[in-house]
Amino acid sequence: MKFVKTICIVLSSALILSSCGSWSNLAKGTTIGAAGGALGGAVIGAIIGKFTGKTGTGAAIGAAVGTAVGAGTGALIGKRMDNAAEAAAQVENATVQTITDTNNLTAVKVTFDSGVLFETNKYSLNKSAQNNLAEFAKVLIEFSDADVVIYGHTDSTGSDAINDPLSVKRAEAVSGYLLSKGVPESQIKSVEGFGSKQPVADNSTAAGRAENRRVEIYLYASAEMIDAANNGTLK
Repeated sequence: MKFVKTICIVLSSALILSSCGSWSNLAKGTTIGAAGGALGGAVIGAIIGKFTGKTGTGAAIGAAVGTAVGAGTGALIGKRMDNAAEAAAQVENATVQTITDTNNLTAVKVTFDSGVLFETNKYSLNKSAQNNLAEFAKVLIEFSDADVVIYGHTDSTGSDAINDPLSVKRAEAVSGYLLSKGVPESQIKSVEGFGSKQPVADNSTAAGRAENRRVEIYLYASAEMIDAANNGTLK
């Protein structure tokens, strides 16, 4: 398993914080929450996959909230996501990163290489993948107050007519297996496939294509988690 501590970039109207890779999510969450509160709850935009210099999904991850997110809220959610990331990092073959969601709150990105999960051009989970996902399901159940989205991706080999439905079916296979292991259906908010349209590496190399064949699972603060943090009751 891998736990990659993503570089932290927080934007406010007059401030750019850098060199915060060593901060805990609790510390980052305090700063993020303060920035969010100062901006009156405005959505900044997701910052995903941009710290490596590679093209990323750019997907908007986060619960829809219309109120300001204060410093205390950001700190509590940062601590909660620290714990989720640490738990996910114990799952074999999972690569774990902390990211920033659309509310400028800490979230968690977990990536499984498709080569680990599936046979070439297939969408049936192999036995090893089932074991890995069974362990990951326990993490999602433990952190059931985090909303989840699942995205499937392929490399650029072949046509969109093949890759697009394959990426959807792989994302659905992961979602279906997690549900079969007790993850609440209400927790998984979206299951999508993007084919080869959102590479994170160079498709002209075998190593890059392997990196692009992946399933990404995002955990982010639900509206209920944000409310609990605002009320000071989030543990």
